Amino acid sequence: MTQCVEVVRALKSVHPESAAIGVDELPGEGHRIRLSGAWRNNSLGPLLQNDGRLVPTNGGKSVEVDLNAVSEMDMAGAWLIRRFIAVRQKEGAEVKLTGGTSAMRELLRVLPEDVKHPPPPPAKGPLFQRLFAPAGKVMVDLWSDVVAMMFVLGSAVHGAQTKLGRGSGISPASVVTQMDHMGVRAVPIVALMSFLIGAIIAQQGAFQLRYFGAEIFVVDLVGILQLREIGVLLTAIMVAGRSGSAITAEIGSMKMREEIDALKVIGLNPIGVLVFPRLVALTIVLPLLTILANFSALYGAALVAWSYSGITFDVFTTRLHSAVDYSTVASGMIKAPFMALIVGIVSAVEGMKVGGSAESLGRHVTAAVVKSIFVVILVDALFAMFYSAIDF
Repeated sequence: MTQCVEVVRALKSVHPESAAIGVDELPGEGHRIRLSGAWRNNSLGPLLQNDGRLVPTNGGKSVEVDLNAVSEMDMAGAWLIRRFIAVRQKEGAEVKLTGGTSAMRELLRVLPEDVKHPPPPPAKGPLFQRLFAPAGKVMVDLWSDVVAMMFVLGSAVHGAQTKLGRGSGISPASVVTQMDHMGVRAVPIVALMSFLIGAIIAQQGAFQLRYFGAEIFVVDLVGILQLREIGVLLTAIMVAGRSGSAITAEIGSMKMREEIDALKVIGLNPIGVLVFPRLVALTIVLPLLTILANFSALYGAALVAWSYSGITFDVFTTRLHSAVDYSTVASGMIKAPFMALIVGIVSAVEGMKVGGSAESLGRHVTAAVVKSIFVVILVDALFAMFYSAIDF
């Protein structure tokens, strides 16, 4: 018997009894509106007529709305009743509520009288403004990002409290933890990608140089290109996509949960606590990952050169030593700390911009990756022009 009652209740919750209306005449040009049934969203279909009005609103100086027979009411049903009451009151009728539970009456009381319509869209400005306003907004946002990056860098160093004689300085535990997340766990993907890239460059280079009988120069091509440009650039791009997005997501989620405000309340600098360990970790692991990427790419190139062109490992190593000098290695490694700082700062700035919605978090994570990769490539181009100017 108990199971049958539960089944009946479940069926009623899925298919509730329909809402109904009865109208009684009252002396003195009044009406009594008797409401019954379940006033819920899935049982109001037959009543949504007359522009959503319960009964025609003309006539009658007083209206009594009787809720005694209403079994259930949700927001949709309460809104329909509240709108009817507001319309009759605007027409000058006196409306009185009777019956119903206290929850129903409180729900009707707190609902607004009418829907607030959105403001009309702003009028279109002149053609000149519509053409150049987006470009001006981009430049203002770019300047704001630059200022925010400088602020994050300065606040990170200042907030670390690394002055001599201070008891609180860099937290080794947090730095080592970030090095594990950003460096150690990135070793497989960086090594695999660099191996494949080195192998592809060697294969394509040997295929083109074969027409000139100069396949041995593929060693020079791979060595110089990988050590000067490709190694550090692609490593920074992979770190930006992997670790930069993680930094933005972590800081952004903490900002959404107001954990950053909590750090401020207890007297800590959020940038020094959250950003500085990540910047230190990135500055350490990115050069190390670049070295690993260079070795992986050269190994992949040597393997392809041996299998595709018959260049043995001894010949490959000897030719590489003659083609590459100290400046080739140093020119690539000098870029690594700068690119690490760029990825960390851009990601932290985007994380601090996150609002209170999941959409904002996703948008700023995407912006962090895109901006980091763009700035990394731009800095690499500036370094290339600088090295050419000083003949390095």
